[in-house]
Amino acid sequence: MRVRTIVVSVLAIALFAWFLRHANFGDVWLQVQRARADLLIAGFFAVILTYVIRAYRWQFLLHPIGPTRFRTAFRTTVIGFAALGVLPARAGDVLRPYLLARQEGLSPSATLATIVMERVLDLVTVLSMLVFYVWVVSDPSSLPPGFRGAIEASAAVAGAGAVVLMVLMWVLATHPERIGRLVFSAARVLPHRVADRLAGLAQTFSSGFAVAREPRALTLALVWSFPLWLAIAAEAWLVTIAFNIAMPFTGTFLLQALLVIGVAVPTPGAVGSYHEAYRIGVTTFFGAGNDAAVAAAIVTHAISYIPVVLTGFVFMAQDGLSMGRLNQLAQP
Repeated sequence: MRVRTIVVSVLAIALFAWFLRHANFGDVWLQVQRARADLLIAGFFAVILTYVIRAYRWQFLLHPIGPTRFRTAFRTTVIGFAALGVLPARAGDVLRPYLLARQEGLSPSATLATIVMERVLDLVTVLSMLVFYVWVVSDPSSLPPGFRGAIEASAAVAGAGAVVLMVLMWVLATHPERIGRLVFSAARVLPHRVADRLAGLAQTFSSGFAVAREPRALTLALVWSFPLWLAIAAEAWLVTIAFNIAMPFTGTFLLQALLVIGVAVPTPGAVGSYHEAYRIGVTTFFGAGNDAAVAAAIVTHAISYIPVVLTGFVFMAQDGLSMGRLNQLAQP
């Protein structure tokens, strides 16, 4: 664990240094001072809205497993994302379902599966918005030569992958007992007790995709994914235009796809990778100057992460949790 922490910390520092390599720090600070405070405050409220919608959407995914309270879903969502901001290897994605399952008396394995389903819905939504921007909204001449074909091809491939994932979720949801038998058969080389345990965990985990058997709940979860990502886009757009970078609101659909790639890098809070993805996006596609892009990236990331981390610490203190305890719970 210590080695992994050192590796991701070094990676975060290296990526952030790469992000700052051509920045004029005096000009970056001047850009921050000149940013419109009203738009930054509006971006902050957009961030709050995203967590409210996340918790509400999560309840639809959890519905087939058991009843949940909005308060619990919201608090554990905030704690989980706070952990994502300070712990490596996306530990918050494990902590969030564990904490909710413990408080609501649900199966931890099935609850964890809803996070996987949540990520699939996020991917489908982001890709849909990207396709809408590239193929419907944007002017072909507005994209740099050579980029449009690559973006369209990437969106098509990733969209196909998302469809495959949705089909896989449906298979797991409709035949959880088959998954258990399959794992048990594949584990014949293991002791019977271990194989039996693995089969049971696999079947329980696959039951977490049960929302795929309920068209209404799944549809509502998917429908709420669009207001969620529109709120996320609103935060990025409000902060971006606060720095006088000319980007249309729909331009965030392209930017969000890049940021999703950035946050996939397992550094705490996606430090470095998020910043560089944002800088590349606004300088390459929207003509932003490098120092303005660097300043906007730092502030966008801060507004996205700092409030939820601080609020998460408050919720953790109220629940008697510490960062050390969360780190232990996140260990495999």
